[in-house]
Amino acid sequence: MPDALGLLRNISWRAWRVWHRDLLVYRATWWTNLLPPMLEPILYFFAFGAGVGMLVGRVLWEGREVSYLEFVAPGLVSVSVMFSAVFETSYGSFVRMYYQKTFDAILATPLSLEDVLVGEILWGATKSVLSAAVMAAVIAAFGLLVWPSSLWLLPLSAVGGLLFASLGLCFTAVCPTIDAFNLPTFLLIMPMFLFSGTFFPLEVLPGWAQVVGWGLPLTHLASLLRASTLGVAAPVLLPSLAYLAAVNAVLFVLALALMRRRLVR
Repeated sequence: MPDALGLLRNISWRAWRVWHRDLLVYRATWWTNLLPPMLEPILYFFAFGAGVGMLVGRVLWEGREVSYLEFVAPGLVSVSVMFSAVFETSYGSFVRMYYQKTFDAILATPLSLEDVLVGEILWGATKSVLSAAVMAAVIAAFGLLVWPSSLWLLPLSAVGGLLFASLGLCFTAVCPTIDAFNLPTFLLIMPMFLFSGTFFPLEVLPGWAQVVGWGLPLTHLASLLRASTLGVAAPVLLPSLAYLAAVNAVLFVLALALMRRRLVR
């Protein structure tokens, strides 16, 4: 497997050409690509926020009492970020790589393999930011955003999008068929969806489950987004930022290395 520095040296500004290509395709099919994945977390917002929120009332987070709607809204933004990025660079990238042979066509140009992969990661992160922006607009309509701290929502979504896009590309590198994505989705994505402090505070779980929960990247992203939307300077902010930065770097290099091993025989 190539060393990290060797992989990074192969990246050039041409990676943005891959991003631009994916953007052009997205603009041509935006209606079917935009609405279903972005409406899903909005439906969760109404179901859990308005429905369950009427039963739960208020919850305790970082020593302060907030309404359940205020608690769950940024959690659903983080879920939207994760799903958008992971599914784009797993199912989406697999289709472009295996069925459409788009990677082969691009590699016939001066672009390197790493350029193609980085372009895919950047596009996955872009879709995460778009999803977060739609969710933020819905939350803002309910008066649930505190300004100016909520301006951090999109930059933080970009950080999370890069992480989960790299994770999705790791799945693409190791899954032999498109059906095999069901396994990492069930074993990793769904547990993060349910147990990362998105729908309820981690403090209600047993001690060992809290430790596991804080080891999941979605937990840290949800905490950062919640702190920004609520305008709270929570003590977890710096450790969570450091955690996301470290995991981002590891998954980025790992995705490039695993994909190179799969594609270069």
